[in-house]
Amino acid sequence: MSTLPSAAVRKIRIGDLLVENGLITAEQLQHALSEQRKLGSKLGRTLIDLGMVSENDMLQLLSRQLAIPLIDLRSYRFEPALVRKLPETLARRFRSIVLREEGGGFVVGMADPTDLFAYDELARVLGGKEIRLALVREDDVLRTFDTVYRRTEEISSLAQELSEEVSNDAALDVSQLGLGEDAADAPVVKLLQSLFVDAVQAGASDIHIEPDTDCLRLRQRVDGVLNEQIIRERQIASALVLRLKLMAGLNISEKRMPQDGRFQISVRGKGIDVRVSTMPVQHGESVVMRLLDQSGAMLDLDYLGMPAPMLARFRNVLHSPSGIILVTGPTGSGKTTSLYAALNSLNRPEKKVITVEDPVEYRLPRISQVQVNAKIGLDFAAVLRSALRQDPDIILVGEMRDQETAEIGLRAAMTGHLVLSTLHTNDAVGTADRLLDMGAPGYLLAASLRVIIAQRLIRRVCESCGERHLADANDLAWLAAIRPGASTDRLRRGRGCQHCNGTGYRGRIGVYEYLEPTLEMLNALRLGRQHDFVEAAMRAPLYRPLADAALDYALDGLSTIEEAKRVGGEIAPDGAH
Repeated sequence: MSTLPSAAVRKIRIGDLLVENGLITAEQLQHALSEQRKLGSKLGRTLIDLGMVSENDMLQLLSRQLAIPLIDLRSYRFEPALVRKLPETLARRFRSIVLREEGGGFVVGMADPTDLFAYDELARVLGGKEIRLALVREDDVLRTFDTVYRRTEEISSLAQELSEEVSNDAALDVSQLGLGEDAADAPVVKLLQSLFVDAVQAGASDIHIEPDTDCLRLRQRVDGVLNEQIIRERQIASALVLRLKLMAGLNISEKRMPQDGRFQISVRGKGIDVRVSTMPVQHGESVVMRLLDQSGAMLDLDYLGMPAPMLARFRNVLHSPSGIILVTGPTGSGKTTSLYAALNSLNRPEKKVITVEDPVEYRLPRISQVQVNAKIGLDFAAVLRSALRQDPDIILVGEMRDQETAEIGLRAAMTGHLVLSTLHTNDAVGTADRLLDMGAPGYLLAASLRVIIAQRLIRRVCESCGERHLADANDLAWLAAIRPGASTDRLRRGRGCQHCNGTGYRGRIGVYEYLEPTLEMLNALRLGRQHDFVEAAMRAPLYRPLADAALDYALDGLSTIEEAKRVGGEIAPDGAH
Protein backbone atom coordinates (compact mmCIF):
# COMPACT_ATOMS: atom_id res chain seq x y z
CA MET A 1 0.00 0.00 0.00
CA SER A 2 1.41 3.40 -0.96
CA THR A 3 1.28 6.07 1.68
CA LEU A 4 1.95 9.77 1.78
CA PRO A 5 5.13 11.06 3.45
CA SER A 6 4.66 13.95 5.83
CA ALA A 7 6.45 16.40 3.53
CA ALA A 8 3.70 16.05 0.93
CA VAL A 9 0.88 17.19 3.24
CA ARG A 10 -0.76 20.18 1.62
CA LYS A 11 -3.92 22.23 1.68
CA ILE A 12 -6.46 21.52 -1.04
CA ARG A 13 -9.46 23.69 -1.87
CA ILE A 14 -12.00 20.89 -2.05
CA GLY A 15 -14.68 23.08 -3.64
CA ASP A 16 -12.47 24.16 -6.54
CA LEU A 17 -11.27 20.59 -6.97
CA LEU A 18 -14.84 19.28 -7.26
CA VAL A 19 -15.73 21.99 -9.81
CA GLU A 20 -12.59 21.29 -11.89
CA ASN A 21 -13.48 17.58 -12.06
CA GLY A 22 -17.11 18.24 -12.98
CA LEU A 23 -18.64 16.76 -9.81
CA ILE A 24 -20.41 20.03 -8.93
CA THR A 25 -21.08 23.33 -10.69
CA ALA A 26 -19.74 26.75 -9.70
CA GLU A 27 -23.30 27.76 -8.74
CA GLN A 28 -23.63 24.75 -6.46
CA LEU A 29 -20.31 25.62 -4.83
CA GLN A 30 -21.47 29.18 -4.07
CA HIS A 31 -24.72 27.88 -2.58
CA ALA A 32 -22.82 25.33 -0.47
CA LEU A 33 -20.40 28.02 0.76
CA SER A 34 -23.36 30.14 1.82
CA GLU A 35 -24.90 27.21 3.71
CA GLN A 36 -21.54 26.35 5.25
CA ARG A 37 -21.26 29.83 6.76
CA LYS A 38 -24.71 29.41 8.33
CA LEU A 39 -24.10 25.91 9.68
CA GLY A 40 -20.44 26.28 10.66
CA SER A 41 -19.59 22.85 9.25
CA LYS A 42 -16.84 21.84 6.84
CA LEU A 43 -17.48 22.40 3.14
CA GLY A 44 -17.14 18.73 2.20
CA ARG A 45 -19.73 17.66 4.78
CA THR A 46 -22.05 20.49 3.69
CA LEU A 47 -21.87 19.39 0.04
CA ILE A 48 -22.64 15.78 1.03
CA ASP A 49 -25.55 16.79 3.31
CA LEU A 50 -27.02 18.96 0.55
CA GLY A 51 -26.88 15.98 -1.82
CA MET A 52 -24.67 17.81 -4.33
CA VAL A 53 -22.00 15.12 -4.31
CA SER A 54 -21.80 11.60 -2.95
CA GLU A 55 -19.33 10.94 -0.15
CA ASN A 56 -17.81 8.07 -2.13
CA ASP A 57 -17.16 10.23 -5.22
CA MET A 58 -15.58 12.98 -3.14
CA LEU A 59 -13.34 10.58 -1.21
CA GLN A 60 -12.22 8.79 -4.37
CA LEU A 61 -11.25 12.14 -5.88
CA LEU A 62 -9.33 13.19 -2.75
CA SER A 63 -7.58 9.82 -2.66
CA ARG A 64 -6.36 10.27 -6.24
CA GLN A 65 -5.41 13.92 -5.79
CA LEU A 66 -3.40 13.31 -2.61
CA ALA A 67 -2.07 9.91 -3.78
CA ILE A 68 -3.11 8.26 -0.53
CA PRO A 69 -5.22 5.11 -0.06
CA LEU A 70 -8.89 5.12 0.90
CA ILE A 71 -9.33 2.64 3.78
CA ASP A 72 -12.68 0.95 4.50
CA LEU A 73 -12.76 0.76 8.31
CA ARG A 74 -15.78 -1.54 8.25
CA SER A 75 -13.55 -4.43 7.21
CA TYR A 76 -10.25 -3.19 8.66
CA ARG A 77 -8.69 -5.32 11.43
CA PHE A 78 -7.40 -2.55 13.70
CA GLU A 79 -5.54 -3.01 17.00
CA PRO A 80 -7.36 -1.31 19.92
CA ALA A 81 -4.10 -0.68 21.83
CA LEU A 82 -2.63 1.08 18.80
CA VAL A 83 -5.79 3.15 18.22
CA ARG A 84 -5.70 4.30 21.84
CA LYS A 85 -2.28 5.90 21.32
CA LEU A 86 -4.38 8.91 20.37
CA PRO A 87 -6.45 10.27 23.29
CA GLU A 88 -10.17 9.97 22.55
CA THR A 89 -10.85 13.72 22.69
CA LEU A 90 -8.13 14.40 20.11
CA ALA A 91 -9.15 11.49 17.89
CA ARG A 92 -12.78 12.64 17.84
CA ARG A 93 -11.84 16.28 17.33
CA PHE A 94 -9.73 15.55 14.25
CA ARG A 95 -11.64 12.43 13.08
CA SER A 96 -8.33 10.54 13.09
CA ILE A 97 -7.37 6.96 13.90
CA VAL A 98 -4.01 5.17 14.18
CA LEU A 99 -4.22 2.21 11.81
CA ARG A 100 -0.82 0.55 12.19
CA GLU A 101 2.89 1.05 12.81
CA GLU A 102 5.06 1.22 9.70
CA GLY A 103 8.76 2.00 9.17
CA GLY A 104 9.27 3.49 12.62
CA GLY A 105 6.22 5.73 12.23
CA PHE A 106 2.43 5.42 12.06
CA VAL A 107 -0.18 5.13 9.37
CA VAL A 108 -3.03 7.41 10.45
CA GLY A 109 -6.47 7.51 8.87
CA MET A 110 -8.09 10.95 8.65
CA ALA A 111 -11.52 12.01 7.44
CA ASP A 112 -9.91 15.30 6.31
CA PRO A 113 -6.23 14.74 5.43
CA THR A 114 -5.95 18.35 4.19
CA ASP A 115 -6.23 19.71 7.76
CA LEU A 116 -2.65 20.91 8.38
CA PHE A 117 -3.29 21.97 11.98
CA ALA A 118 -4.69 18.50 12.81
CA TYR A 119 -1.66 16.88 11.18
CA ASP A 120 0.77 18.91 13.31
CA GLU A 121 -1.14 18.11 16.52
CA LEU A 122 -1.21 14.39 15.71
CA ALA A 123 2.54 14.40 15.02
CA ARG A 124 3.19 16.10 18.37
CA VAL A 125 1.02 13.67 20.36
CA LEU A 126 2.53 10.65 18.62
CA GLY A 127 6.01 11.62 19.74
CA GLY A 128 7.19 13.37 16.60
CA LYS A 129 7.33 10.12 14.65
CA GLU A 130 6.72 10.19 10.92
CA ILE A 131 3.04 10.04 10.03
CA ARG A 132 1.81 8.56 6.77
CA LEU A 133 -1.79 9.35 5.91
CA ALA A 134 -4.75 7.37 4.68
CA LEU A 135 -8.29 8.54 3.96
CA VAL A 136 -11.26 7.19 5.96
CA ARG A 137 -15.00 7.89 5.95
CA GLU A 138 -16.14 10.12 8.79
CA ASP A 139 -19.12 7.96 9.80
CA ASP A 140 -16.94 4.84 9.85
CA VAL A 141 -14.26 6.41 12.03
CA LEU A 142 -16.86 7.66 14.53
CA ARG A 143 -18.37 4.17 14.78
CA THR A 144 -14.91 2.74 15.31
CA PHE A 145 -14.30 5.17 18.19
CA ASP A 146 -17.46 3.91 19.89
CA THR A 147 -16.09 0.38 19.63
CA VAL A 148 -12.50 1.08 20.74
CA TYR A 149 -12.82 3.81 23.35
CA ARG A 150 -14.98 1.76 25.68
CA ARG A 151 -15.16 2.73 29.37
CA THR A 152 -14.41 -0.71 30.87
CA GLU A 153 -11.12 0.27 32.53
CA GLU A 154 -12.46 3.69 33.52
CA ILE A 155 -15.52 2.09 35.14
CA SER A 156 -13.31 -0.32 37.12
CA SER A 157 -11.06 2.54 38.26
CA LEU A 158 -13.99 4.73 39.33
CA ALA A 159 -15.60 1.78 41.14
CA GLN A 160 -12.40 1.34 43.14
CA GLU A 161 -12.30 5.07 43.92
CA LEU A 162 -15.92 5.00 45.10
CA SER A 163 -15.22 1.90 47.17
CA GLU A 164 -12.36 3.69 48.96
CA GLU A 165 -14.59 6.70 49.66
CA VAL A 166 -17.30 4.47 51.13
CA SER A 167 -14.86 2.34 53.15
CA ASN A 168 -12.63 5.11 54.55
CA ASP A 169 -15.37 7.22 56.07
CA ALA A 170 -17.41 5.21 58.56
CA ALA A 171 -19.61 8.24 59.30
CA LEU A 172 -20.38 8.87 55.63
CA ASP A 173 -24.07 9.21 54.75
CA VAL A 174 -24.30 7.24 51.51
CA SER A 175 -27.52 9.03 50.51
CA GLN A 176 -25.56 12.32 50.38
CA LEU A 177 -22.95 11.01 47.92
CA GLY A 178 -22.94 13.06 44.75
CA LEU A 179 -24.89 15.96 46.26
CA GLY A 180 -23.78 19.51 46.98
CA GLU A 181 -21.45 21.92 45.19
CA ASP A 182 -18.87 19.29 44.23
CA ALA A 183 -21.42 16.79 42.91
CA ALA A 184 -19.93 16.64 39.41
CA ASP A 185 -16.57 15.46 40.80
CA ALA A 186 -18.01 12.83 43.15
CA PRO A 187 -16.89 9.28 42.24
CA VAL A 188 -20.49 7.98 42.23
CA VAL A 189 -21.53 10.66 39.72
CA LYS A 190 -18.49 10.10 37.50
CA LEU A 191 -19.02 6.33 37.62
CA LEU A 192 -22.65 6.62 36.51
CA GLN A 193 -21.72 9.11 33.78
CA SER A 194 -19.06 6.71 32.50
CA LEU A 195 -21.55 3.83 32.62
CA PHE A 196 -24.10 5.77 30.56
CA VAL A 197 -21.53 6.96 28.00
CA ASP A 198 -20.26 3.40 27.57
CA ALA A 199 -23.78 2.04 27.14
CA VAL A 200 -24.72 4.67 24.53
CA GLN A 201 -21.48 4.10 22.61
CA ALA A 202 -22.11 0.34 22.59
CA GLY A 203 -25.71 0.86 21.42
CA ALA A 204 -27.13 -0.77 24.56
CA SER A 205 -30.89 -0.76 25.10
CA ASP A 206 -30.68 -1.65 28.81
CA ILE A 207 -28.26 -1.43 31.75
CA HIS A 208 -28.51 -3.98 34.58
CA ILE A 209 -26.93 -3.37 38.00
CA GLU A 210 -27.05 -6.62 39.97
CA PRO A 211 -25.44 -7.17 43.42
CA ASP A 212 -24.21 -10.74 43.96
CA THR A 213 -22.58 -12.59 46.86
CA ASP A 214 -19.06 -11.25 46.35
CA CYS A 215 -19.28 -8.88 43.37
CA LEU A 216 -21.40 -6.38 41.49
CA ARG A 217 -22.47 -7.31 37.96
CA LEU A 218 -22.87 -4.52 35.41
CA ARG A 219 -24.57 -5.82 32.28
CA GLN A 220 -25.60 -4.15 29.03
CA ARG A 221 -28.07 -5.53 26.52
CA VAL A 222 -26.63 -4.97 23.03
CA ASP A 223 -28.50 -6.34 20.00
CA GLY A 224 -30.73 -8.30 22.38
CA VAL A 225 -27.82 -10.07 24.17
CA LEU A 226 -26.42 -9.21 27.62
CA ASN A 227 -22.69 -8.39 27.99
CA GLU A 228 -21.24 -8.51 31.49
CA GLN A 229 -18.58 -6.63 33.44
CA ILE A 230 -17.69 -7.85 36.93
CA ILE A 231 -16.94 -5.25 39.63
CA ARG A 232 -15.26 -6.75 42.70
CA GLU A 233 -16.10 -3.74 44.90
CA ARG A 234 -19.55 -5.06 45.80
CA GLN A 235 -19.94 -2.48 48.61
CA ILE A 236 -20.54 0.33 46.08
CA ALA A 237 -23.90 -1.18 45.07
CA SER A 238 -25.91 0.71 47.69
CA ALA A 239 -24.31 4.02 46.70
CA LEU A 240 -25.15 3.48 43.02
CA VAL A 241 -28.74 2.44 43.78
CA LEU A 242 -29.32 5.38 46.11
CA ARG A 243 -27.95 7.86 43.61
CA LEU A 244 -30.14 6.43 40.84
CA LYS A 245 -33.20 6.54 43.11
CA LEU A 246 -32.53 10.22 43.81
CA MET A 247 -32.19 10.92 40.09
CA ALA A 248 -35.46 9.10 39.36
CA GLY A 249 -37.38 10.71 42.23
CA LEU A 250 -37.91 7.42 44.08
CA ASN A 251 -38.20 6.79 47.81
CA ILE A 252 -34.61 6.15 49.00
CA SER A 253 -35.73 4.70 52.32
CA GLU A 254 -37.91 2.01 50.67
CA LYS A 255 -35.79 -1.07 49.98
CA ARG A 256 -38.38 -3.84 50.41
CA MET A 257 -40.71 -2.99 47.52
CA PRO A 258 -40.10 -2.60 43.78
CA GLN A 259 -40.19 0.97 42.46
CA ASP A 260 -40.35 2.56 39.00
CA GLY A 261 -39.22 6.00 37.89
CA ARG A 262 -37.48 7.88 35.12
CA PHE A 263 -35.06 10.72 34.46
CA GLN A 264 -33.33 12.36 31.50
CA ILE A 265 -29.64 12.68 30.76
CA SER A 266 -27.57 14.06 27.89
CA VAL A 267 -24.83 11.86 26.42
CA ARG A 268 -22.66 13.28 23.61
CA GLY A 269 -25.36 15.77 22.68
CA LYS A 270 -28.12 13.13 22.64
CA GLY A 271 -31.10 13.39 24.94
CA ILE A 272 -31.58 9.99 26.60
CA ASP A 273 -34.71 9.13 28.59
CA VAL A 274 -33.89 6.56 31.28
CA ARG A 275 -36.64 4.33 32.70
CA VAL A 276 -35.60 2.92 36.06
CA SER A 277 -36.94 -0.22 37.73
CA THR A 278 -35.68 -1.34 41.16
CA MET A 279 -36.39 -4.70 42.78
CA PRO A 280 -35.29 -6.20 46.12
CA VAL A 281 -33.17 -9.33 45.58
CA GLN A 282 -31.20 -11.62 47.88
CA HIS A 283 -28.08 -9.45 48.09
CA GLY A 284 -29.59 -5.96 47.93
CA GLU A 285 -31.51 -4.19 45.17
CA SER A 286 -31.32 -4.91 41.46
CA VAL A 287 -31.70 -1.95 39.08
CA VAL A 288 -32.59 -2.19 35.40
CA MET A 289 -32.53 0.93 33.24
CA ARG A 290 -34.07 1.13 29.77
CA LEU A 291 -32.35 3.75 27.58
CA LEU A 292 -34.56 5.57 25.09
CA ASP A 293 -32.97 7.89 22.54
CA GLN A 294 -35.19 10.98 22.39
CA SER A 295 -33.42 12.44 19.34
CA GLY A 296 -36.25 11.17 17.13
CA ALA A 297 -33.94 9.74 14.45
CA MET A 298 -35.33 6.25 14.94
CA LEU A 299 -38.98 7.36 14.97
CA ASP A 300 -39.29 7.25 11.20
CA LEU A 301 -41.08 4.64 9.10
CA ASP A 302 -38.12 4.44 6.72
CA TYR A 303 -35.88 3.51 9.67
CA LEU A 304 -37.90 0.37 10.47
CA GLY A 305 -36.43 -1.65 7.61
CA MET A 306 -39.73 -2.93 6.24
CA PRO A 307 -39.51 -4.24 2.66
CA ALA A 308 -40.54 -1.45 0.26
CA PRO A 309 -43.80 -3.09 -0.97
CA MET A 310 -44.90 -3.77 2.63
CA LEU A 311 -44.02 -0.25 3.74
CA ALA A 312 -46.05 1.23 0.87
CA ARG A 313 -49.09 -0.83 1.91
CA PHE A 314 -48.62 0.17 5.55
CA ARG A 315 -48.43 3.89 4.69
CA ASN A 316 -51.64 3.51 2.72
CA VAL A 317 -53.45 1.90 5.67
CA LEU A 318 -52.20 4.66 8.01
CA HIS A 319 -54.21 7.16 5.95
CA SER A 320 -57.46 5.33 6.78
CA PRO A 321 -59.86 7.66 8.61
CA SER A 322 -60.88 4.89 11.02
CA GLY A 323 -60.18 1.31 12.03
CA ILE A 324 -57.65 -0.48 14.22
CA ILE A 325 -53.99 -1.27 13.45
CA LEU A 326 -52.35 -3.89 15.65
CA VAL A 327 -48.62 -4.56 16.11
CA THR A 328 -47.75 -7.82 17.86
CA GLY A 329 -44.72 -9.63 19.20
CA PRO A 330 -42.91 -10.45 22.46
CA THR A 331 -41.15 -7.94 24.71
CA GLY A 332 -38.12 -6.44 22.98
CA SER A 333 -39.35 -7.07 19.44
CA GLY A 334 -39.57 -3.37 18.52
CA LYS A 335 -43.38 -2.95 18.71
CA THR A 336 -43.18 0.41 20.48
CA THR A 337 -40.68 1.81 17.98
CA SER A 338 -42.92 0.75 15.08
CA LEU A 339 -46.01 2.34 16.65
CA TYR A 340 -44.24 5.60 17.45
CA ALA A 341 -42.80 5.76 13.93
CA ALA A 342 -46.34 5.38 12.59
CA LEU A 343 -47.62 7.98 15.06
CA ASN A 344 -44.83 10.38 14.10
CA SER A 345 -45.87 10.18 10.44
CA LEU A 346 -49.49 10.95 11.45
CA ASN A 347 -48.61 13.84 13.77
CA ARG A 348 -50.03 16.84 11.91
CA PRO A 349 -51.60 20.12 13.10
CA GLU A 350 -54.99 19.11 11.68
CA LYS A 351 -55.06 15.82 13.67
CA LYS A 352 -55.82 15.44 17.39
CA VAL A 353 -53.73 12.54 18.72
CA ILE A 354 -54.07 11.01 22.20
CA THR A 355 -51.99 8.15 23.59
CA VAL A 356 -52.74 5.92 26.59
CA GLU A 357 -49.50 4.32 27.75
CA ASP A 358 -47.81 2.46 30.58
CA PRO A 359 -45.27 3.98 30.64
CA VAL A 360 -44.96 6.92 28.22
CA GLU A 361 -41.75 6.02 26.38
CA TYR A 362 -41.06 8.65 23.70
CA ARG A 363 -42.30 12.19 24.19
CA LEU A 364 -43.69 13.76 21.05
CA PRO A 365 -44.77 17.37 20.51
CA ARG A 366 -48.43 18.19 19.82
CA ILE A 367 -49.57 14.77 21.09
CA SER A 368 -51.54 14.39 24.32
CA GLN A 369 -49.81 11.50 26.11
CA VAL A 370 -51.44 9.99 29.20
CA GLN A 371 -49.59 7.83 31.73
CA VAL A 372 -51.70 4.99 33.16
CA ASN A 373 -51.76 4.84 36.97
CA ALA A 374 -53.68 1.79 38.20
CA LYS A 375 -53.11 2.75 41.88
CA ILE A 376 -55.60 5.62 41.56
CA GLY A 377 -57.97 3.83 39.18
CA LEU A 378 -56.49 5.40 36.06
CA ASP A 379 -56.27 2.18 34.06
CA PHE A 380 -56.32 1.73 30.28
CA ALA A 381 -60.11 1.43 30.07
CA ALA A 382 -60.76 4.50 32.25
CA VAL A 383 -58.31 6.70 30.32
CA LEU A 384 -59.62 5.42 26.99
CA ARG A 385 -63.22 6.33 27.89
CA SER A 386 -62.12 9.83 28.85
CA ALA A 387 -59.94 10.16 25.76
CA LEU A 388 -62.95 9.58 23.51
CA ARG A 389 -64.56 12.69 25.01
CA GLN A 390 -61.51 14.77 24.00
CA ASP A 391 -62.48 14.77 20.30
CA PRO A 392 -59.48 12.73 19.05
CA ASP A 393 -58.83 11.69 15.46
CA ILE A 394 -56.14 9.14 16.35
CA ILE A 395 -55.70 7.11 19.54
CA LEU A 396 -52.75 4.97 20.56
CA VAL A 397 -53.45 2.35 23.22
CA GLY A 398 -50.19 1.01 24.66
CA GLU A 399 -51.51 -2.53 24.95
CA MET A 400 -54.78 -4.42 24.65
CA ARG A 401 -54.64 -6.06 28.08
CA ASP A 402 -58.22 -7.11 28.81
CA GLN A 403 -61.71 -7.46 27.35
CA GLU A 404 -62.88 -4.00 28.44
CA THR A 405 -59.92 -2.18 26.87
CA ALA A 406 -60.18 -4.24 23.68
CA GLU A 407 -63.90 -3.61 23.32
CA ILE A 408 -63.64 0.16 23.92
CA GLY A 409 -60.75 0.37 21.42
CA LEU A 410 -62.67 -1.60 18.79
CA ARG A 411 -65.79 0.51 19.23
CA ALA A 412 -63.70 3.68 18.91
CA ALA A 413 -62.20 2.28 15.69
CA MET A 414 -65.68 1.53 14.36
CA THR A 415 -67.00 5.02 15.11
CA GLY A 416 -64.59 7.19 13.16
CA HIS A 417 -61.27 6.97 15.02
CA LEU A 418 -57.97 5.47 13.89
CA VAL A 419 -56.70 3.28 16.75
CA LEU A 420 -53.17 1.87 17.05
CA SER A 421 -52.30 -0.73 19.66
CA THR A 422 -50.16 -3.76 20.55
CA LEU A 423 -50.74 -7.32 21.67
CA HIS A 424 -48.36 -9.98 22.98
CA THR A 425 -48.93 -12.75 20.45
CA ASN A 426 -46.46 -14.88 18.53
CA ASP A 427 -47.66 -14.10 15.01
CA ALA A 428 -50.20 -12.05 13.07
CA VAL A 429 -52.59 -14.94 12.44
CA GLY A 430 -52.85 -15.74 16.17
CA THR A 431 -53.84 -12.16 17.04
CA ALA A 432 -57.48 -12.56 16.04
CA ASP A 433 -57.65 -15.74 18.13
CA ARG A 434 -56.32 -13.86 21.15
CA LEU A 435 -58.85 -11.02 20.82
CA LEU A 436 -61.76 -13.43 20.38
CA ASP A 437 -60.56 -15.45 23.39
CA MET A 438 -60.40 -12.22 25.41
CA GLY A 439 -64.12 -11.78 24.70
CA ALA A 440 -63.95 -9.16 21.96
CA PRO A 441 -67.10 -9.48 19.81
CA GLY A 442 -66.38 -10.93 16.37
CA TYR A 443 -68.60 -8.40 14.60
CA LEU A 444 -66.57 -5.50 16.10
CA LEU A 445 -63.33 -7.08 14.92
CA ALA A 446 -64.71 -7.63 11.42
CA ALA A 447 -65.94 -4.04 11.21
CA SER A 448 -62.77 -2.33 12.47
CA LEU A 449 -59.66 -4.44 11.76
CA ARG A 450 -57.39 -2.83 9.13
CA VAL A 451 -54.04 -4.61 9.48
CA ILE A 452 -52.04 -6.83 11.84
CA ILE A 453 -48.23 -6.67 11.85
CA ALA A 454 -46.18 -9.24 13.75
CA GLN A 455 -42.49 -8.53 14.16
CA ARG A 456 -39.15 -9.69 15.55
CA LEU A 457 -35.62 -8.29 15.63
CA ILE A 458 -32.88 -10.60 14.41
CA ARG A 459 -29.15 -9.98 14.61
CA ARG A 460 -27.25 -8.85 11.53
CA VAL A 461 -23.97 -10.49 10.48
CA CYS A 462 -21.06 -8.15 11.30
CA GLU A 463 -19.93 -6.32 8.16
CA SER A 464 -16.31 -6.33 9.33
CA CYS A 465 -15.80 -10.05 9.96
CA GLY A 466 -18.64 -11.68 8.01
CA GLU A 467 -17.46 -14.47 5.72
CA ARG A 468 -18.85 -17.28 3.58
CA HIS A 469 -20.37 -20.07 5.65
CA LEU A 470 -20.86 -23.67 4.61
CA ALA A 471 -24.02 -25.13 6.14
CA ASP A 472 -23.57 -28.31 8.19
CA ALA A 473 -25.72 -31.43 7.87
CA ASN A 474 -28.24 -30.27 10.49
CA ASP A 475 -28.74 -26.90 8.78
CA LEU A 476 -29.12 -28.57 5.38
CA ALA A 477 -31.72 -30.99 6.74
CA TRP A 478 -33.65 -28.12 8.36
CA LEU A 479 -33.52 -26.10 5.13
CA ALA A 480 -34.69 -29.07 3.07
CA ALA A 481 -37.75 -29.39 5.32
CA ILE A 482 -38.54 -25.67 5.44
CA ARG A 483 -37.62 -24.59 1.90
CA PRO A 484 -36.67 -27.44 -0.44
CA GLY A 485 -34.18 -26.49 -3.15
CA ALA A 486 -33.04 -23.26 -1.43
CA SER A 487 -29.55 -22.14 -2.45
CA THR A 488 -26.97 -21.89 0.34
CA ASP A 489 -24.36 -20.06 -1.78
CA ARG A 490 -24.78 -16.72 0.03
CA LEU A 491 -24.83 -17.98 3.63
CA ARG A 492 -22.53 -15.95 5.88
CA ARG A 493 -21.36 -15.92 9.47
CA GLY A 494 -19.18 -13.51 11.46
CA ARG A 495 -15.99 -14.97 12.90
CA GLY A 496 -15.86 -12.29 15.66
CA CYS A 497 -13.79 -9.09 15.72
CA GLN A 498 -13.27 -5.83 17.60
CA HIS A 499 -16.15 -4.18 15.72
CA CYS A 500 -18.71 -6.69 17.03
CA ASN A 501 -17.11 -7.45 20.40
CA GLY A 502 -16.33 -10.98 19.25
CA THR A 503 -19.99 -11.98 18.67
CA GLY A 504 -20.00 -12.12 14.87
CA TYR A 505 -23.12 -9.91 14.88
CA ARG A 506 -23.50 -6.15 14.77
CA GLY A 507 -26.88 -4.42 14.68
CA ARG A 508 -30.32 -5.91 14.13
CA ILE A 509 -32.87 -6.14 11.32
CA GLY A 510 -36.65 -6.03 11.66
CA VAL A 511 -38.54 -9.09 10.42
CA TYR A 512 -42.22 -8.52 9.67
CA GLU A 513 -45.37 -10.52 9.03
CA TYR A 514 -48.06 -8.35 7.43
CA LEU A 515 -51.72 -9.39 7.36
CA GLU A 516 -54.47 -7.28 5.79
CA PRO A 517 -57.79 -9.10 6.27
CA THR A 518 -59.62 -10.19 3.14
CA LEU A 519 -63.40 -10.39 2.85
CA GLU A 520 -63.19 -14.13 3.57
CA MET A 521 -61.21 -13.49 6.77
CA LEU A 522 -63.61 -10.77 7.91
CA ASN A 523 -66.62 -13.03 7.39
CA ALA A 524 -64.92 -15.70 9.51
CA LEU A 525 -64.28 -13.14 12.25
CA ARG A 526 -67.85 -11.90 12.21
CA LEU A 527 -69.09 -15.46 12.73
CA GLY A 528 -66.44 -16.18 15.38
CA ARG A 529 -64.93 -19.02 13.33
CA GLN A 530 -61.30 -18.85 14.36
CA HIS A 531 -60.18 -21.87 12.35
CA ASP A 532 -61.75 -20.51 9.17
CA PHE A 533 -59.96 -17.18 9.76
CA VAL A 534 -56.60 -18.97 10.03
CA GLU A 535 -57.24 -21.03 6.90
CA ALA A 536 -58.24 -17.92 4.94
CA ALA A 537 -55.15 -16.05 6.16
CA MET A 538 -52.86 -18.87 5.01
CA ARG A 539 -54.41 -18.69 1.54
CA ALA A 540 -54.09 -14.89 1.26
CA PRO A 541 -51.85 -14.12 -1.76
CA LEU A 542 -49.68 -11.48 -0.03
CA TYR A 543 -49.30 -13.26 3.33
CA ARG A 544 -45.85 -14.55 4.30
CA PRO A 545 -45.04 -16.01 7.75
CA LEU A 546 -42.37 -14.46 9.97
CA ALA A 547 -40.14 -17.52 9.64
CA ASP A 548 -40.08 -17.11 5.85
CA ALA A 549 -38.96 -13.48 6.14
CA ALA A 550 -36.21 -14.41 8.64
CA LEU A 551 -35.02 -17.22 6.35
CA ASP A 552 -34.82 -14.77 3.41
CA TYR A 553 -32.37 -12.64 5.40
CA ALA A 554 -30.28 -15.72 6.26
CA LEU A 555 -30.17 -16.97 2.66
CA ASP A 556 -29.16 -13.47 1.50
CA GLY A 557 -26.26 -13.44 3.98
CA LEU A 558 -27.61 -10.56 6.09
CA SER A 559 -28.30 -12.80 9.08
CA THR A 560 -27.63 -16.46 9.94
CA ILE A 561 -29.44 -19.79 9.89
CA GLU A 562 -29.28 -19.77 13.71
CA GLU A 563 -31.23 -16.51 13.87
CA ALA A 564 -33.80 -17.79 11.37
CA LYS A 565 -34.21 -20.98 13.43
CA ARG A 566 -34.74 -18.88 16.55
CA VAL A 567 -37.62 -16.98 14.95
CA GLY A 568 -39.09 -20.21 13.59
CA GLY A 569 -38.87 -21.82 17.03
CA GLU A 570 -40.53 -18.87 18.76
CA ILE A 571 -43.60 -18.94 16.53
CA ALA A 572 -43.97 -22.72 16.29
CA PRO A 573 -46.58 -23.06 19.08
CA ASP A 574 -48.97 -20.58 17.47
CA GLY A 575 -47.66 -20.86 13.93
CA ALA A 576 -48.47 -24.56 13.47
CA HIS A 577 -52.11 -23.98 12.59
